[in-house]
Amino acid sequence: MHIHILGICGTFMGGIAQLARAMGHEVTGCDANVYPPMSTQLEQAGIILFEGFGIEQFKRQPDMVVIGNALSRGNEAVEYVLNRGLPYTSGPQWLAEHVLQDRWVLAVAGTHGKTTTASILTWILEYNQLQPGFLIGGVPGNFGISARLGASPFFVVEADEYDTAFFDKRSKFVHYRPRTLIINNIEFDHADIFEDLNAIKKQFHHLVRTVPGNGLIITPAGDTAVDQVIQQGCWTPIETFGEKGDWQAQCLRADGSEFEVQLAQQQKGIVDWSMLGQHNVDNALAAIAAARHAGVTVAHAIESLSEFKGIKRRMEVRAIVNDITVYDDFAHHPTAIETTLQGLRNKVGSTRIHAVLEPRSNTMRMGVHADTLAGALRGADQVYLYAPENLGWSVDKVVGELTNAQAYHKTDDIIAELIKQVQPGEHVIIMSNGGFENIHQRLIEALGRADSSSVVKAL
Repeated sequence: MHIHILGICGTFMGGIAQLARAMGHEVTGCDANVYPPMSTQLEQAGIILFEGFGIEQFKRQPDMVVIGNALSRGNEAVEYVLNRGLPYTSGPQWLAEHVLQDRWVLAVAGTHGKTTTASILTWILEYNQLQPGFLIGGVPGNFGISARLGASPFFVVEADEYDTAFFDKRSKFVHYRPRTLIINNIEFDHADIFEDLNAIKKQFHHLVRTVPGNGLIITPAGDTAVDQVIQQGCWTPIETFGEKGDWQAQCLRADGSEFEVQLAQQQKGIVDWSMLGQHNVDNALAAIAAARHAGVTVAHAIESLSEFKGIKRRMEVRAIVNDITVYDDFAHHPTAIETTLQGLRNKVGSTRIHAVLEPRSNTMRMGVHADTLAGALRGADQVYLYAPENLGWSVDKVVGELTNAQAYHKTDDIIAELIKQVQPGEHVIIMSNGGFENIHQRLIEALGRADSSSVVKAL
């Protein structure tokens, strides 16, 4: 079958493409911006890519068109598909019908931590020789790819609450029908499609309704929004994690890199790993609980975490230049920003942290989090806030609430100021859910040029 994917270079749709290719289908696709690393992954898989959405890509009519949720009516390719009556579907629907049927689906949902938790869970299953398939919205370090079919009934999927397609406004995750479900947390996000938190909770309730009675739902203890979703109706056993949960952690290091796992107040073992922060401790507890449901003992799950390599763009150390550490992090919501900075603070103590933030997500660009952003950034010693002319709201209020913040209209200016301010031994964390004009690599190169005797260690 010839499958053509519109919007192929996003992590999710790129994963769909790789799964379809692994199943033996001919796969082609297009996107507005075809660039590495996703374009490289796809081309290496034998997938032909078209730049843009022109109709010339339909010279060979595909058997099925899979349309990504970033595409809307009025798009040239979408209009062509509709006008010609070509068969089409969404990515989540295609995944459900062609990959997830008859699989044991382990879904990871929630506002924060989906990619990390799904990656941890996948690695636990892989380490214990269960050979899971997976589709994750990032690149786990242990695998180097974002999707694969796997060789067992188990399939881990990052379950996003964002809408499915222009013709299906349900959340993606209602298609997946998991047997094991993790809900990490629920907060207001995606203000471009959800009116309020209640609208989001409604979609999560639809997800809960799909989990069978012999499945398992894993939730944080004491999360009000999650509890309210469960109270709307739940027909599945629940296990909780967190300070008052069934699964608890006793941190042995303040930065979360070593902690004791407890189940029903009984010690199960000690995790010693490379990840930082209380949020990642919670992610690990949820993943261990989910893996246990799939048959992995707690002891074996704990053992596997010592070899977990993290995820690209989640507190990823991009380089160390003259003893200055440069991190790339995906944090784009105040809660994620705050917990990420706190985890780094617990690791580095009083050493200065320089936080560079691009408010890039649709919700950020709408200014929805303007009132809470300053509080989230207080964990940094210096804040560099990117405010391009087309941002859509003034960051003056955020800057005014912080004594250590400055707004910049150009990334060149951010780099220039960092060169002046950052000293050896300090840390620069760059937070964005986009490419951020390649500021990470440009900063690394500029730091190297600033000192002719520089030592650059790329990681």
